Amino acid sequence: MGNARAADEIARLRKEIERHNYLYYVEAEPVISDYDYDRLLEQLIALERLHPDLVTPDSPSLRVGGQITRSFPSVRHREPMLSLSNTYSMGEVADFYGRVRRLLLEEGIGEQEMVAELKFDGVAVSLIYRNGLLVQGATRGDGVQGDDITVNLRTISAIPLRLETPVAETYQGSDREIEVRGEVFMRKDDFARLNESRPEEDRFANPRNATAGTLKLQDSAEVARRKMTFVAYFLKGIDDQHMPHFDRLQLLGKLGFFTGDHYRLCPELHDIERFIGEWSEKRWKLPYETDGVVLKLNAVRLWERLGATSKSPRWAIAYKYPAQQAVTELLGVVFQVGRLGTITPVAELRPVRLAGSTVSRSTLHNFDEIERLGVRVGDRVVIEKSGEVIPKIIRVAEDSGSLFSEPVVVPERCPSCGTPLTRPENEVSWYCPNEEGCPAQIRGRILHFASRNAMDIQSLGTALVDQLVSRGLVKDPGDLYSLQVPQLEQLERMGTKSSVNLVRAIEESRTKSYDRLLFALGIRHVGQATARELGRAYPHFVSLQEAGEEELSEVPDIGPVVARSIIDFFTKPWVQAMLDKLDEAGLPMRAGKEKEPVNNNFEGQSVIFTGGLERHVRQEAEEMVRERGGRIVSSVSRKTSLVVAGKEAGSKLERAMKLGVKVIGEDEFEAML
Repeated sequence: MGNARAADEIARLRKEIERHNYLYYVEAEPVISDYDYDRLLEQLIALERLHPDLVTPDSPSLRVGGQITRSFPSVRHREPMLSLSNTYSMGEVADFYGRVRRLLLEEGIGEQEMVAELKFDGVAVSLIYRNGLLVQGATRGDGVQGDDITVNLRTISAIPLRLETPVAETYQGSDREIEVRGEVFMRKDDFARLNESRPEEDRFANPRNATAGTLKLQDSAEVARRKMTFVAYFLKGIDDQHMPHFDRLQLLGKLGFFTGDHYRLCPELHDIERFIGEWSEKRWKLPYETDGVVLKLNAVRLWERLGATSKSPRWAIAYKYPAQQAVTELLGVVFQVGRLGTITPVAELRPVRLAGSTVSRSTLHNFDEIERLGVRVGDRVVIEKSGEVIPKIIRVAEDSGSLFSEPVVVPERCPSCGTPLTRPENEVSWYCPNEEGCPAQIRGRILHFASRNAMDIQSLGTALVDQLVSRGLVKDPGDLYSLQVPQLEQLERMGTKSSVNLVRAIEESRTKSYDRLLFALGIRHVGQATARELGRAYPHFVSLQEAGEEELSEVPDIGPVVARSIIDFFTKPWVQAMLDKLDEAGLPMRAGKEKEPVNNNFEGQSVIFTGGLERHVRQEAEEMVRERGGRIVSSVSRKTSLVVAGKEAGSKLERAMKLGVKVIGEDEFEAML
């Protein structure tokens, strides 16, 4: 394909992809499947690789990430990003409304129209656009300065990389800038998928925690894989003095931003009260978390006149909904066994309506938590749902006083297999040590193996796995690949068509990547990101199984605890038997086709890069070392062979010099290649 034709096709694909981004994130009306969207993006990336001169800073291909950021430099905000004062009652809202009215009347102004917006429970960021192109994105930080996380924010499809008209005609000069402020957050379904992909012990408590942790990851490709979105709530730089806030929100929508949709003009206090009351229950039906309502004076031209305290503006306030609580009875406690053998107490409650749904169960986390709460079976308890996906018991009700309540007793044996439980030193949880024979652990491992972010075996749900395990057809994930249609047809609700579909889905899973298989095995502490790092460092199972603790600890994101967990996993006889089955079934036991080594110039050397390279991308330079027999490590020790230092090398260079490790520059590195 010629350059001119490629340019036309690239332009078409970019326009089409951004249209679908807008339909999905702003209009919430997608017209194609995720699969079809991914195909469009793959076509664009392939074309841009063939024609790198046609890649532009606003290409949707940049959203897949891949850049490694070792530090996030501080940037000073053009104007402070103040946090809002919080109120928790309608009385406090009325006080705020009256206070603003008095301040305006003192200035001889009677105008006091407010804008009410839903308050998103996310992470505040500032976006700077120059001539319509995104040039900087930063966290709030301390309000005066934050961290530059532009490379990570570019991966969020709800953030336009280039603003379209009608903003273009407002530019006057080549350096015209506008600022958009808003909140990065995670939808409930995306949060659930993210947690599903992580080990049980490493799951996030709520979407906000997940968002905050993701935004500061060094690997932008991992940021892209964790689906986040963005809501815009402030626009500065266009007709600053005269455009009301409500009009700015509408303009943000036209520019391609999601603005929450549900904001409303409120001329009087009773309009504000009606909005807050209306969304008290309706908010639970939204696909994202909201924890309150933000009120802002509509007349932006008066904001400066009203001023601010040291921390908060006087023209805006946040009303936070009280935590949703209900009182019910603790009918009993059941004990669930996870795939890692963890025993989790779960409260069985008298069903009660809470935050838009009926609650009949709540996790009690562990037995230390039960002791802290002082809760007993038969007690009346207070449950709460405040920004949490799962409701929790927060205390025993004051009027409980049951004479017939009974203590919650730690079971002596596993409720699934009857094996005596153990509690490792310095841990709060009890465990079933019968990994190989405990039905609950076997079921958990198979469900994890088949989950979407692992081997993605569709149709293999909980009810079917229960039957496979209880009938002895499957004892570990390796047994899945020997299942036959006649066996499956004998199971409940499994006809010929369903059986054929399942066998086909299992067959298709053989094509999944090596790092997904590593994650699917369910090694404790090994989530998707860690599995990818392991896959890069050890491109086949033999090398991974032979790795020692110190060597494993050199892999990025792997410390002594994770390294020990990996070693322990591979020493178990049942694990080796399972791996043999997987190998025999033709699963990817190595990372694709191994490249022929270019030469052995780095044979046996452990190399670390620090600082900025001028002529090489860091990941490409690391791959060059691997192609020549070397290993990439993440920290400097006495065993490090070589440090390649670029511009502004920091603590790693200092440590290398202190330890006497050889340090070279980029010129010498190229000579060694």
